[in-house]
Amino acid sequence: MTRITIPIGPQHPALKEPLSFLLTAEGERIVDSVLRLGYVHRGLERICQQRSYVQNVHVVERVCGICSHVHTTVYCQGVEALLGLQVPPRALYLRTLMCELERIHSHLLWLGVLAEHIGFTTIFMYAWRDREIALDIMEELSGGRVAHAANVIGGVRIDVDEAQMDSILVRLDDLERQIETFLGVIQHERSFQARTRGVGHLSADQVRRYCVVGPVARASGVDVDLRRDAPYAAYDRVNFRVITAQAGDVWACTVVRTLEIVESLHICRQLLAELPAGPLTVRAPRRVPPGEVVSRGEAPRGELIYYIRSDGSDRPARVKIRTPTLTTLLILPDQLRGVHTADMPAVLAGVDLCIACADR
Repeated sequence: MTRITIPIGPQHPALKEPLSFLLTAEGERIVDSVLRLGYVHRGLERICQQRSYVQNVHVVERVCGICSHVHTTVYCQGVEALLGLQVPPRALYLRTLMCELERIHSHLLWLGVLAEHIGFTTIFMYAWRDREIALDIMEELSGGRVAHAANVIGGVRIDVDEAQMDSILVRLDDLERQIETFLGVIQHERSFQARTRGVGHLSADQVRRYCVVGPVARASGVDVDLRRDAPYAAYDRVNFRVITAQAGDVWACTVVRTLEIVESLHICRQLLAELPAGPLTVRAPRRVPPGEVVSRGEAPRGELIYYIRSDGSDRPARVKIRTPTLTTLLILPDQLRGVHTADMPAVLAGVDLCIACADR
């Protein structure tokens, strides 16, 4: 059978960010793929070495426009560890609240992108409409919809009062009712399942071999989540389930992410109900003692790692960022092999790629 090479990207309707694939197809089946990155590289790690620790809070927030808050959370807790700071409990609760709101909006954005790629425009419009609820809450708390600037070294700069709490809880209840609608479609709509079941399958062995993390790993039955396994911020003070599935396909990824939204809503309610009184920040010196630290957090796409090395000045000697998308990109050729060319957009959407995070 004749082999055909199909270029996908760097600009393509199936891609939300610049990425380049060369797919090799035999008939309607993909038999091989080659990946190329580098279209959005901004040299952010090098920029971090040229800025102060305080300035870098705003630099790392721009690694990703979807999960900007978790980047500053992981960066700040790394610097705070080097400084030996004890962040006030109220600040930790508010950091965690913003992280979970960010997870909700990221997963709803992902659901909308997937739905659009497989022809469910109505679900796309509903998901992005309901995502506005989370974005509105974050904007009300921080003043920003994309870059929130909520974290500072030593705590947070935002707070929530009683009136805001009541308003947020009402909107979270409205959002949970909408999530039940999405779950009904995912679990009972035959055409949705036909486009996602068995597509882009990953086994648990493949996930472990490539060190894939986050919802993609959990959709293949790998029970890993840093919020539970290595708690940070206020995650050791809330109760939640780690959602897993066994199928390892796009449908399983959809189930995992949608149920994770429900768990995030429960976490937000607990944080607001148990929010402790007290200060929002502690004073942090500008110079950081010599040393190095590895800081980790569970971003919406999985484990996020920051390595920070200090030489005793007010600027880091090295900042290294490892985002969850990187390993997902490495396994994509295996995931695409054998699928129909028409299912390629569903596979790419299913793993929730963030090229800005991986490329930087």
